Amino acid sequence: MFSKKHAQPTPSGPRPPMASNTMASTSSTFSVIGSDVTIKGDISASTELHVDGRIEGDITCASLVQGEASEVHGAIEAESARLAGTVKGSISARELVVLKSARIEGDVHYDALTIEQGAQVDGRFAPRAAQQAKAATPASAGQPPKNGDDEPKLTLAR
Repeated sequence: MFSKKHAQPTPSGPRPPMASNTMASTSSTFSVIGSDVTIKGDISASTELHVDGRIEGDITCASLVQGEASEVHGAIEAESARLAGTVKGSISARELVVLKSARIEGDVHYDALTIEQGAQVDGRFAPRAAQQAKAATPASAGQPPKNGDDEPKLTLAR
């Protein structure tokens, strides 16, 4: 009790600094923008992003989950996206799910697409391969895909 041993830090006490290569910077598995939040500006996330509020700007993330009451006024670029609210802007996603409550005004680029019955989309659909072909050099234009994995897929959900 009265020894001269150094006190050990408690869980609520000070902690030793973490090395920069530890998981401290990636400990969060997703970020949430609540229904009472409005953001004016672009958003970039390296993990999953849940949006229940209003975004006035472009979103770039690994995965996007949009709530029914949320609004996005800007472009969306994600590996996967599950949209249930309003989007006014272009969308580019490898895997895209458009739920029946979604209202989209803008062009949609995808690799795999699922649309629930009742979803509203005012824009053009095109596979991302077509979008990437426009940006490709003329030397690669007109060449067939190297394997069957490059073919876009469309799934209609009930």
